[in-house]
Amino acid sequence: MTRRDTRQRIVRLVLRFLGPVLLVVVLLSHTREWGAVGGTLVTASLTPLLVALALNAVVTSLKVARWQVLLRRREIHYAWGRALGAVLASGFVALMTPGRVGDALRAHYLRHEVGTPYAAGFASVVMDRFCDLYVLLGFVALGVVRFGPALVGRLALVAWGAVALTLLGPLLLFIPGIAERLASIVYRRLLKNVDPEGFATFLDALRSYVGRSLGVTIPLTVAAFATNFAQGWLMARAIHVDLSIQDVAYLMAIASLLALLPISPSGVGVRELFFSAAFPLVGHSPAEGVSFGLLVSFVLYLSMLLPGFVAWQLDPPHVPAREPIS
Repeated sequence: MTRRDTRQRIVRLVLRFLGPVLLVVVLLSHTREWGAVGGTLVTASLTPLLVALALNAVVTSLKVARWQVLLRRREIHYAWGRALGAVLASGFVALMTPGRVGDALRAHYLRHEVGTPYAAGFASVVMDRFCDLYVLLGFVALGVVRFGPALVGRLALVAWGAVALTLLGPLLLFIPGIAERLASIVYRRLLKNVDPEGFATFLDALRSYVGRSLGVTIPLTVAAFATNFAQGWLMARAIHVDLSIQDVAYLMAIASLLALLPISPSGVGVRELFFSAAFPLVGHSPAEGVSFGLLVSFVLYLSMLLPGFVAWQLDPPHVPAREPIS
């Protein structure tokens, strides 16, 4: 291993655990309120939490349905059960990696099981993520108006930088010339052993999704986010925090955008930092914000590790070591 490779591995390791370090910093900054955090979680009502956990099945089903709509647009036929397994297994890896890059593993499942070229499969996953990004931005735009005062200092720079990159970055893939260069860089970094013509196929497949299919995928995405916000409202009720569904939606939208930054697995630490700053704006303590963030991390993310792990063990992706990707 070269010195450059070693440095890159160290940088990736540091980035991966920056979020958890932030969580420790947040907790240390509220040492006087640790008892309040613990007490809030210990006295949480069980029934709302169980309902929130059960709604994960609804969110997962909506995401599988959305992916299948995209696949059918390219005449790729992938059974519901197989698509569910691929979503859960790749999600298991995504939850453990910054930036959720594990989602790209769905392209491997498509290649192995139905013979879809990696480029076309990868394009379906990228468009799937774009749907999340742009619907999320709609909620974030409203949330920033409501909770802008919580975004101060470096957190404000991070938030606005994330908004700009999230809004403008994907659009570049649809600009001829620039798109080819950017797609080549992204495609080659995420998928190794690439066929030189693969990213052209990727771009063609990606652009084919702009049209009627969005009329179905966008409503499905909105429904998935709405279900997530309902889960957040239930979690707030569980810890006896009185928040309107609108405030929950705005809070969770901004936190979700910040969590997309590749500095933490599943946004751990980043989410709690934001909630601790935003909760005083709605009449609640930073400790309650941290408690809410910890519940969101558990219900929406950590609880999905088990079904994802099971799906991974039942059918891990079969990827030939030296097969060229096209």
